[in-house]
Amino acid sequence: MRRIWMTLGLTFLGLATIGAQTPEVSNARKPGNDPELKFWLENMAVHHRYSVDEICQATGLSAEEVQNGMGRFGLEGKKTSKRGPGDKLLVLPYPGGRHPRIGFLDGAVNPQRESKVSVFTPWDSPEQPGYVVADIPEAVFSNLGLTYLAHTHVPTLWDLKKISLPKLEWKRLDSGVLEIERPLPNGIVFGTRVVPGLDGVRMELWLKNGTDQKLTGLRVQNCVMLKGAPGFTHQDNNTKKFVAPYAIAKHKDLDRWIITGWEPIQRAWGNAPCPCLHADPQFPDCEAGQTTRCRGWLSFYEGNDIDGELKRLDAKGWAK
Repeated sequence: MRRIWMTLGLTFLGLATIGAQTPEVSNARKPGNDPELKFWLENMAVHHRYSVDEICQATGLSAEEVQNGMGRFGLEGKKTSKRGPGDKLLVLPYPGGRHPRIGFLDGAVNPQRESKVSVFTPWDSPEQPGYVVADIPEAVFSNLGLTYLAHTHVPTLWDLKKISLPKLEWKRLDSGVLEIERPLPNGIVFGTRVVPGLDGVRMELWLKNGTDQKLTGLRVQNCVMLKGAPGFTHQDNNTKKFVAPYAIAKHKDLDRWIITGWEPIQRAWGNAPCPCLHADPQFPDCEAGQTTRCRGWLSFYEGNDIDGELKRLDAKGWAK
């Protein structure tokens, strides 16, 4: 039975559901000081264009507290700056409070924000900013079972043991770099690093085996959700391409493309109802005490030669 679960685990995550049986819990994070309050209010109201109610859902603050903070920090009516030719792509921690999916919501109850970043598209206007939400990782499998899941859906090792994982936050470093590290109760530690650039975002996942046994079958689900990107919200795969290591979505009307890729790749696919892209890698087997890595890419392309763009990305050597 375990072998069948491990073989079909990715499919089960796409199809099975226990969400209807799971009570929703609050993932609100109240900012601890004024600098944090200003950062998150600007993140939500200016960049993500959240409503006051959505900000309340994300922060646990009252509407009055939100409006007072917006006034104090001069954020009322403020719009994000238009991206210039020398500007890196904007990457921000996803604040929660707004579900990153359109459909298949019972397959992602209580989504955790600490696995998610928003990458803003280069072509949308300050009045209507567009973004995708990258969930890295959405899930980690191993020979031990479902080792991590970034929402409530099917039970993980820790759900079965009735162990709750603590809430975490992204570390915001210089030049827009984001990092996070997640220790697990059995000694496994994994982490994510996201580095924005002028023409794309480089991503890295690493996993350290702190157990006393070799880890195998270290498959990962990495999801790029398209709900926040105007023109990419159609719930089908008719305009998507899956050319390993890449998963690609095309705008419904224009020659605009969203591209993500991971190496070493084990599956490229898309979940139409979400809608989302998956370029799912697999860590090499990892001996006790060792660390293993996989690397990813996310970018945007405007033009009619997507095959040529993929060749250009290959030549960049982002996976190395």
